Amino acid sequence: MILLKPRVESDELKILRFLNNRMILPVKDKKRYIYLEKGYRGEMFFDQLTADLQPKFYIINDLCLEFNNSVFQIDTTIIAQDKIFPIEVKNYEGDFYYDNDSKGFFTLAKDEIKNALDQLKRSKSLLNPLLKKHGFYLPLEGYVTFVNPEFTLYQAPLNEPIVYPTQLNKFMEKLNKIPSKLNERHKKLAELLISMHQTDSPYKRLPPYEYHQVEKGLTCAKCQSFVPSVSGKYFTCICGYKEDVETAIIRSVREIQLLFPNLKITTNLVYEWCMVIHSKKVIREVLKKNFVVVGDRHLRYYI
Repeated sequence: MILLKPRVESDELKILRFLNNRMILPVKDKKRYIYLEKGYRGEMFFDQLTADLQPKFYIINDLCLEFNNSVFQIDTTIIAQDKIFPIEVKNYEGDFYYDNDSKGFFTLAKDEIKNALDQLKRSKSLLNPLLKKHGFYLPLEGYVTFVNPEFTLYQAPLNEPIVYPTQLNKFMEKLNKIPSKLNERHKKLAELLISMHQTDSPYKRLPPYEYHQVEKGLTCAKCQSFVPSVSGKYFTCICGYKEDVETAIIRSVREIQLLFPNLKITTNLVYEWCMVIHSKKVIREVLKKNFVVVGDRHLRYYI
């Protein structure tokens, strides 16, 4: 397996995680956050499986593409010698059933969820002409993979490209048995897809929020809880995680920049945000060391 595009957390997930920690999210946004967090964990689990594939495939994670003014996403794209495997990864947990009449997925409480098969079909229907437009004619063999061991699907449709949790290892074995030898043409295909990736997803949905609405304080990088106090160059969270103050300050700045991109990063702003770091001098030295200084004295800020 040759990983050409690693998986990273989306800005939407990171922002919702920060907001969930610092304010009470509206119910729909809380559900969205949980959905994204769970989905990301499922995708990371699937990545652990594909990491053990033989080095005869190109793997591209989290592709967001556009064709004919239609945007579509593919969780994992595997490029082999004679075929491309677009894969939807779902981390659904609990009991579900498939309704043959409506061709939909439902919880046992009859709540409809996104039809992963429809998502896969749509992705394939857009990816295929996109590839042909650029002179690539490899056939597509897509799959929907359910990765959560607590997932059950009743009335499961037959002859659909579904991989259930108990079949994941066999699915990886199947991929490993595929004869595949990559060449420069395959590399150009992979580079083309990566170059067309849309970094700013149109699916991003965020609640309105203001600086004064969010709780201030230094949070733990591991458990996200607020750090009660800091003394010296290091601090230890109640969960046992230890971090140096400089790293924590830089992490806090990145959080501010993501949540409030229009705010200028100043010593006073970071001091107010972190709360438990009581030395502005320490903060100033970290900012000067790790960021570019703009302006002088009272007008100074960092980028």
